[in-house]
Amino acid sequence: MAQHGGRQHPPAGLRGRRGRPLHLPRGDPDRSPEWPTIRPHRLAVGLYNVKEGRLVRDGRLELDVDGERTEIAELAGEKKPDLLLLNDDDLAYAKIRLDDASLLVAIDFLSAIESPLARSLVWGSAWDSTRDAETAARDYVQLVLRNIGAETESTTLRTVLAQVQTTATMYVAPERRESTLEEVGDAFWTLANEAAPGSDAQFQFLKAFAAVAHTPTQLDNVQAVLDEKVALDGLDIDTDLGWELLIALAAGGRAGREQIEATLASDNTATGRQSAAHAFAALPTASDKEAAWKSIVEETNASNLIVRSTGLGFLRASDPSLLEPFVARYFGSLTTIWENRSYAIASGIITGFYPASLANQALVDATRAWLEAHPETPALRRLIIENLAGVERALRVQARDAA
Repeated sequence: MAQHGGRQHPPAGLRGRRGRPLHLPRGDPDRSPEWPTIRPHRLAVGLYNVKEGRLVRDGRLELDVDGERTEIAELAGEKKPDLLLLNDDDLAYAKIRLDDASLLVAIDFLSAIESPLARSLVWGSAWDSTRDAETAARDYVQLVLRNIGAETESTTLRTVLAQVQTTATMYVAPERRESTLEEVGDAFWTLANEAAPGSDAQFQFLKAFAAVAHTPTQLDNVQAVLDEKVALDGLDIDTDLGWELLIALAAGGRAGREQIEATLASDNTATGRQSAAHAFAALPTASDKEAAWKSIVEETNASNLIVRSTGLGFLRASDPSLLEPFVARYFGSLTTIWENRSYAIASGIITGFYPASLANQALVDATRAWLEAHPETPALRRLIIENLAGVERALRVQARDAA
């Protein structure tokens, strides 16, 4: 069972005691002093209870939410359900929250909700509250690992797998990052093996596994799949998937430049060259990161897609300290890049080589210092401010996870 600390402010869920009316707070959590409008919403409230291993909707109320609080007199005196879902059936465009007890139930039983739409609302609410540092990142990891294996919607599956990777690499407290990444990787491998043969889920779980594999055992499994010594029933290792497995081996130090070059020789296509650039940049030594940096930042002949692929590999580092020497170089090169490259190339470098995966205060301080020293060029500043916002968010979420 996951543990929870106190919230920073009341959750946007139903609260109250038996015998008293329950209330909905305002339906617009993003309202700020600059945008004080309270928007009315028509939404439904779903009441879900665990029955024989399933999470079943026992009741549903539809109502208008308008103003700071909306009383739901119909629920006065009723027993609180195991999980209470605001905006059930997705009637309104609104940001919702689960109360603490509902989140605990979701961690154990989300996969037992039959409705894909209801599941997606819970997934979305849990992700939003994690990103907003209202719930612990470790709880989101457990929600995913305990329930994603039963998810049937391909888009939901792909989105949640990407989100839990972000959570494991940037949002959990730094002291538990390594153990979380190992747990996530092991879980993805198990899920890939347990998925229906030839299914989209099997394919997505294997791709997600390759994206985080870094321990000796995990890399052994990547190598075995690529060499077809371990077969996942129904899975076709096509060229694109082969590249993803090779990139994982490159990032883990199990494949070098010769193997990447040999693979490129057999797939000397536009996508093959992009994948090779990704793999070269993912190699895990200081000299490899230096080569990736020079090939894009100091040389000027790379295409937009090669810039993007190289940036993906450059930022992939099991040891984020490999990126620390590039912080000062990044900020020192910004003006030159902005003034001498096309907008597409410049923005690709500025966003793709910002070492966000460091996710630490030193990066925040360096970013703020550059912004203070460069008040000109609004378009460039906007890109840097967006980069900064992502890292500041990560630090807030890390602090909440450590609490």
